[in-house]
Amino acid sequence: MEQTYQYAWIIPFLPLPVPMLIGLGLLLFPTATKSLRRMWAFQSVLLLSIVMIFSMNLSIQQINSSSVYQYVWSWIINNDFSLEFGYLIDPLTSIMSILITTVGILVLIYSDNYMSHDHGYLRFFAYMSFFSTSMLGLVTSSNLIQIYIFWELVGMCSYLLIGFWFTRPVAAKACQKAFVTNRVGDFGLLLGILGFYWVTGSFEFRDVFQILNNLISTNEVNLLFVTLCAVLLFGGAIAKSAQFPLHVWLPDAMEGPTPISALIHAATMVAAGIFLVARLMPLFIVIPHIMNFISFIGIITVFLGATLALAQKDIKRGLAYSTMSQLGYMMLALGMGSYRSALFHLITHAYSKALLFLGSGSVIHSMETLVGYCPEKSQNMVLMGGLTKHVPITKNSFLLGTLSLCGIPPLACFWSKDEILNDSWLYSPIFAIIAWSTAGLTAFYMCRIYLLTFEGHLNVHFQNYSGKSNSPLYSISLWGKEGSKITKKNFPLLNLLKMKKNERLSFFSNKVYKFDENVRNPIQPFLYIPNFGNNKSYLYPYESDNTMLFPIIILILFTLFVGFLGIPFNQDVDILTKWLTPSINLLHKNSNNSIDWYEFSKDAVFSVSIASFGILIAFFLYKPVYSSFQNLNLINSFVKMGPKRIFYDKIKNAIYDWSYNRGYIDAFYGTFLTAGIRKFAEFTHFFDRRIIDGIPNGVGLLSFFVAEVIKSVGGGRISSYLFFYFSYVSIFLIIYYFFNL
Repeated sequence: MEQTYQYAWIIPFLPLPVPMLIGLGLLLFPTATKSLRRMWAFQSVLLLSIVMIFSMNLSIQQINSSSVYQYVWSWIINNDFSLEFGYLIDPLTSIMSILITTVGILVLIYSDNYMSHDHGYLRFFAYMSFFSTSMLGLVTSSNLIQIYIFWELVGMCSYLLIGFWFTRPVAAKACQKAFVTNRVGDFGLLLGILGFYWVTGSFEFRDVFQILNNLISTNEVNLLFVTLCAVLLFGGAIAKSAQFPLHVWLPDAMEGPTPISALIHAATMVAAGIFLVARLMPLFIVIPHIMNFISFIGIITVFLGATLALAQKDIKRGLAYSTMSQLGYMMLALGMGSYRSALFHLITHAYSKALLFLGSGSVIHSMETLVGYCPEKSQNMVLMGGLTKHVPITKNSFLLGTLSLCGIPPLACFWSKDEILNDSWLYSPIFAIIAWSTAGLTAFYMCRIYLLTFEGHLNVHFQNYSGKSNSPLYSISLWGKEGSKITKKNFPLLNLLKMKKNERLSFFSNKVYKFDENVRNPIQPFLYIPNFGNNKSYLYPYESDNTMLFPIIILILFTLFVGFLGIPFNQDVDILTKWLTPSINLLHKNSNNSIDWYEFSKDAVFSVSIASFGILIAFFLYKPVYSSFQNLNLINSFVKMGPKRIFYDKIKNAIYDWSYNRGYIDAFYGTFLTAGIRKFAEFTHFFDRRIIDGIPNGVGLLSFFVAEVIKSVGGGRISSYLFFYFSYVSIFLIIYYFFNL
């Protein structure tokens, strides 16, 4: 076992050869590298699979022996300073490693087909592999400096992947917004790290924990300064995990490819803030008021994320606000000291949300059959509906992910979210009321997303391809589907396939598209699963290829069964608690987590009732005959005309506007922060040019004019110069004489 731990250093470095070889290949052999591009996807999956197997082996050993292993080596040694690098293998590391690798492998397989049309295919897999390296390096770090280095690398990869389609102005702005927002938190993180080094003289976790605990117990440290440093450390987690008020970057990050949303912005990178707080929990728990502050930020994020998801039209942004709310639950649990519950929900939510994002990618894939590559339309839920019979596997998987996030048993998130809700009653009744009401809101908006996307039949696209409209919309899909079976009888423009590259085409509509030779890619994915069904393509949405459905099906299994990790069956302690025992003991807490099934059943009935109520309300408002807030004629009929109706309309519109406009927080930042910074920059620019540069420029200009005047006085005669000289001396002597009387 000791020998296995000694080789754990390879965990973060195994995926690194892929981006290095891709970059070298594109530099030395660009044609061969591009022609064999699917080979790099296979290598990415293979290397990450090795890391997954290694991580699982370490996790099994930890469960059996409750062991923690740390290995460090000196990097910089000085008389007054020593910096060590190394790796730490404990339950938190193994949990995060398994999450990163399992979700990462499935997303890479999914991406091979999803990104097969894209010219940036190689760049995408290079970024993804480098992100895996950075994230694995982050979770295995043994000290604060090492965490900060990989923390910045993760942020850089996120910036590159959000702006992957950087030629789109929206994507370019989104990655800049994410970068700037995260820099605010990262600057606080750096200041907090330096502050604790100044107090403790060490960057190592155990040294910082022990020294600070001793200093606080003996009252030898300024608590105000330590609290400020802890808040700054927590600021890094606020930005990375999209907690209020630094959450504004996450919805815009959905401009990146959907697999990025599934991996980075649902399961791994946004969990880095949760990981950081969990890693530093022994530090936060001894500092007064910090735990209360963490729980306060968490409960605000829980409620804010849920309310902002209520009226979103973009399917990915709705899921992004859902992610924000669920991360708030985890932060709330950590602030309450429920270490196990937070990590349990981190596990269950990661797989369920990855399933939902990959399902949304499959939906977007299908919608592009009708609208082409147009995110404003292919991701708009108001323009969807009625996809059930056309994408049944995607629909069923999305439904399971929705029910899991709603907290319906026996799906994964039910077990973890219930623990957090029950712990909130013991911590604060006010927090508990907000958390439980948000659980109902979660059920409502998730059911709304599902109903708008898959149910019903009254939307523009069904009218187009069902023949009910006289203006059908055709387009070239970037996914390799022609849109209809091409014959001379039903498709007069048969010669369109013979058109030259970049030749402009018009498909019976006012829209004009450029034909791209890479649209219909004859190369099969590296993981080709044959389709034994009907291979014909039609004018209506179709199910995704089996290569994309395979990761979705695996995530369905995780969503169904991963929640059972936290349930004790024939033992007093469940697998998850036994796994986390070393970390729980470090917090000086009892690791026994036996369940009182009677109390659990009562709480479960209450939570399921709240979730069911939210689902029923959503079904009542968005059932198939309705598609938006504008079609609520039935519910409006229950409200009589007069003051009650006016009050109802105002409340409804206020809630809708609040949610759709993101709580006006982005507008506030744009008006007061961005505009204020711009005005301050303009003022400093003016001050620099007119005052700072103006003073020396003015002195020089004045000297020039004085010199010109003096030059005109002088005539070149020595007698004149002597006259002026003696005149100046005489005046000076007279003044001097009068001042000294």
